[in-house]
Amino acid sequence: MTTSGMVSTFLVSLSAIFFVVDPIGVVPLFLAMTGGDTKQQIRSTALRACLVACGMMLFFAVFGRVIFQVFAVSLGAFRVAGGILLLITSLDMLRARPSSTRTSPTEEEEGAVKDDVAIVPLAIPLLAGPGAIATAMVLMARSGTSFVSALPVVAAVVLTFTATYFILNASSLVQRVLRQSGVAILERVSGLILAAIAVQFIADGAKDLLK
Repeated sequence: MTTSGMVSTFLVSLSAIFFVVDPIGVVPLFLAMTGGDTKQQIRSTALRACLVACGMMLFFAVFGRVIFQVFAVSLGAFRVAGGILLLITSLDMLRARPSSTRTSPTEEEEGAVKDDVAIVPLAIPLLAGPGAIATAMVLMARSGTSFVSALPVVAAVVLTFTATYFILNASSLVQRVLRQSGVAILERVSGLILAAIAVQFIADGAKDLLK
């Protein structure tokens, strides 16, 4: 893969993964689940959630091909399925409402009263939900089989969760600056971009299946 190709893959991967993880949209839920915690506890919860979610994404990205082989699923079929899942998520984002593909009201209520919310529901499924995992697997499969070609996707995942940690750690400030209307605007813009990426996934998958 050429340098320009790696840069292009990295930018596409970063935008897709960042928007489907959607750390800005998680801020209100994070604040509700960590209400009353000290700054140290909030920092620890954000760090553990991001580490676990990043580990999950990297695991499925790296071993995605093995999973495809075990279940006899073609890349084209998975692209279409992942694209449909992303499209559903993006439509919810365009309407500025929590996506049911990531978490349910019951999970959110349980998270608000749990002593430790870092793993469930923050890391899984809020940050590393089905849509995010499917996105990482499809992007890795598209990038090629060599170690070098996989680096842009791995870098995009790591950078996304590094940014997510800082956003969650400063969640109170983010909420005060953006307010509810600002969060809703960013959700809609992110949803529009994510919808375009989802349509591209579906189109690429359909071409593969038609072949």
